[in-house]
Amino acid sequence: MIDNNCFTNGLSRYMMVANKCHHYYVGLSKPMTQLPTLRIRTRRKYYRLIFTGLMAMMMSFIISAALLLIKVGLIDGFFMALIHSWGLAFIVAWPSAYICAYLIQEHVLSRIEFY
Repeated sequence: MIDNNCFTNGLSRYMMVANKCHHYYVGLSKPMTQLPTLRIRTRRKYYRLIFTGLMAMMMSFIISAALLLIKVGLIDGFFMALIHSWGLAFIVAWPSAYICAYLIQEHVLSRIEFY
């Protein structure tokens, strides 16, 4: 439901002022709190494996795309070259991220007292 008290002059009918009403409606879209979320339950021991896998996937994609753009530019077949280089980069990135996360968490962060 749209609160008519939230409108100010110059705003469209469906846009609310965030500071006044604490809602972010643009058009007829739902706020982020009402969107369905994906929840997956898994054991805590898989946290490092999942975290490093997702981190390695994103980082290898970003670095592969950036280096490919720098090296050859935006060429025909860029997407296929990106997928090929991303696959090779991910094969190296995931194990190295897992090993680095283990070393940092067990041997560095364990010696720091956080408050």
